[in-house]
Amino acid sequence: MRQGGGGGGGGDGVSPGNVPVCYYGPTGRVPASLERRVRAAEVFLRCAACGLAVLAAALLGTDRQSRVVFSVEKVAHYTDMQALVFLVIANGVAACYSLIQGARCLITILRGGVLLSRTLAWAIFSCDQLMAYYAISAVAVAMEAAMIGKFGTPQFQWMKTCHLYKRFCAQAGGAVACAVAASLNLVAVSLVSAFNLFRLYGDGKGRK
Repeated sequence: MRQGGGGGGGGDGVSPGNVPVCYYGPTGRVPASLERRVRAAEVFLRCAACGLAVLAAALLGTDRQSRVVFSVEKVAHYTDMQALVFLVIANGVAACYSLIQGARCLITILRGGVLLSRTLAWAIFSCDQLMAYYAISAVAVAMEAAMIGKFGTPQFQWMKTCHLYKRFCAQAGGAVACAVAASLNLVAVSLVSAFNLFRLYGDGKGRK
């Protein structure tokens, strides 16, 4: 899947000099050392996003606290707030997506392949962008709900509740923090996929 240079490099994608080079076209050369770092970074970011998303969903899914108010037991659970339900679903989707893409990256590395298909590169880039925006939107909604629970909204007479369910709010805050970290990793992944896509253009000859 690599285009080799002339001389002793042959078709293995290694330059005849002392620096190994991956070729993506006549003028599109990427040093093999940079290629390895990009691949390692992509695998790390995808695995980190998967782990953080799973942790965020698990923290919210197991978060509950009961309190007796006027002889009536009230139980706080993430399903009481639609924003937190949205966050759990978004992190579950992000974790599954990151796991699948991470496995694809590992298989590509083990096989020694190079992404040359522009169609596949566009598909991966578009999915990464969509997942990053999806995760960020879920985090934004959850953070807004968390601020209302922490401080209330006097203008609408919405009372703050975190002083009543401190442990619940603390665990939910940790879950939101993990979700923020996961979304940042997804943004970084989208930048890597953008690099993998647009290096196929210019004078390079990526396959359509």
